[in-house]
Amino acid sequence: MKKNKLLSTALVAVIASAAAFGAQAADKGFYAGAGVGQSFVDEGAYDDEDTAFSVFGGYQFNRYFGLEGGYADFGKLEPRGAGPELEASSVYLTAVGTLPITDKFSAYAKAGIQRWDLDTAIPSVVGNSDDSGTDPTYGLGVQYRFTDHVALRGEYSRFEIEDTDLDLAQLQVRYDF
Repeated sequence: MKKNKLLSTALVAVIASAAAFGAQAADKGFYAGAGVGQSFVDEGAYDDEDTAFSVFGGYQFNRYFGLEGGYADFGKLEPRGAGPELEASSVYLTAVGTLPITDKFSAYAKAGIQRWDLDTAIPSVVGNSDDSGTDPTYGLGVQYRFTDHVALRGEYSRFEIEDTDLDLAQLQVRYDF
């Protein structure tokens, strides 16, 4: 809990300092960012949530399209009853379509592929002995740009892991170079 409060305070400080500069979004170029939020799973033997973290980077080709790659750590997910805890993470590559609503506010959708990794195989999936694999990922988000270089994003993504859906809701800070 103390860790979450510290991260939230740091995120608010970054956003507040960025708001002091105000400007318009760049149409193209490289960007990078980080996020914090909650991972959720409610399937099979698992019904849990935990704090999740991500880092990402990409290239914005124009104001409507970009490619983004990243890493997400979903934390530890505990089973409903007996069974092992799962620690999950993912490396992903997505295409991002952006719809500008105003000069500073936009909505976006993303879809792509991800390589997931578990510390142990999911026991509820029949015949599953893998602790890593490749599956689709997709999500929706909104972005508010404080300056030419700094934006705040709210994103909800789904990461498919075998037949299990792992959801991720995050606040992210994006920095454009």
